[in-house]
Amino acid sequence: MRVLARDVAAAAGENPGAEVQVSGWVHRIRDMGGITFVVLRDRSGILQLVFNEKPVDSSGAALTLESVISARGVPALNGKAPGGVELRVSALEVTGRAAPELPYQVNADISRLGLETILDNRILSLRSPKIRSIFNVQAAIVEAFSAYLRSRDFTEIKTSKLVWGGTEGGTELFEVEYFDRKVCLAQSPQFYKEVMVASGMERVFEVAPAYRAEKHDTPRHLNEYVSLDVEMGFIESEKDLMELEKGLLCHVFEELNRGNGADLARWNASVPDADAVAASPVIGYEEAVKLASELSGRAGGGRIFDLNPEAERFLCEWSKKEHASDLVFVNEFPRRYRPFYTYPSDANRTMSFDALFRGLEISTGGRRQHSYEAFVDALPRFGLKLENMRNYAALLQYGCPPHGGFAIGLERLTARILGLANVKEASLFPRDRKRVAP
Repeated sequence: MRVLARDVAAAAGENPGAEVQVSGWVHRIRDMGGITFVVLRDRSGILQLVFNEKPVDSSGAALTLESVISARGVPALNGKAPGGVELRVSALEVTGRAAPELPYQVNADISRLGLETILDNRILSLRSPKIRSIFNVQAAIVEAFSAYLRSRDFTEIKTSKLVWGGTEGGTELFEVEYFDRKVCLAQSPQFYKEVMVASGMERVFEVAPAYRAEKHDTPRHLNEYVSLDVEMGFIESEKDLMELEKGLLCHVFEELNRGNGADLARWNASVPDADAVAASPVIGYEEAVKLASELSGRAGGGRIFDLNPEAERFLCEWSKKEHASDLVFVNEFPRRYRPFYTYPSDANRTMSFDALFRGLEISTGGRRQHSYEAFVDALPRFGLKLENMRNYAALLQYGCPPHGGFAIGLERLTARILGLANVKEASLFPRDRKRVAP
């Protein structure tokens, strides 16, 4: 029976002198003349194998890096070996031989490699333990996100990604041939989340891809990303949603600390504690822009007129210095900056917000319009016509509770937690203007 690399020491302790079998990939080979050390890698970690003669496959060919092997032998304690144990091999089987020349050196120091090299060789680069640790963290985020919401009576939903049109006005859409007509890839499950709240579920969430056909090329954007979406009914304002997100992020960070310490350590990363999340300030949009402009001036920069990436960075630095928190919420966005369905708090402001974390916006949300009459009155302000909004109108026409929600970008949150320079690093197979493979 196969034993994982991390369990070899325990297996040896339970049955000293007994042989065990391990399987995995050849991570490193060191030929010392009369003895050869092979580092085997599996999903649990690495294990040093010791051969008293040069290891070869059944044809007599030398072992190659990244070949898949199974080895049998007796474990032995060795303080110099990874994990303090090694396997003295008595039998070897090469089950998947790798070509001798690799386009990408999996055991290389990835800090010395450019992002394009890593992404161009994605099939191999995902074998790097450090790179793969990104996605261990990401999987833990999704698990914690879902568990937290289920514990608060939210229902998970899965909505269609083929839609009749866009939810967000102005954002370009990817068109798709759909039999005798064209449809679009969904920018957001926004409409469907609201439908399910109005259906009586009241609280729903979804983890799913979203698509934006924006022609950008920045370290903070992807054209396909994973959206962590939340929607809930019977709220009073965006403040209910911000409190929910604080609790949600606090749980995510606690779970990462509990179960992913080794993954965080690979990136010299840490996450905020509960006190830091609780201390995250809330600042209105106008005040936030003014503060960011003042901070920019003190740093020798120019005036800031919008909540742009520079402003986000300054606000997070301010929050860290003044409130000991990496997180800051900006609310009360002007109506001109928010979609038609955003609930107004007065003639100029809305019950909406952004969450900024370590210099980057990671989520956007707010209360939605639930009154049919107010919705119809607002359409001309956004250049929209009722005849083109029949589905949305039907949602509100037949009784809809006060409601709202938010969406967190999974890749952005992952990147900010680990300190990655580019959000593409946090996508298994990133899609941008030039990359559609593998």
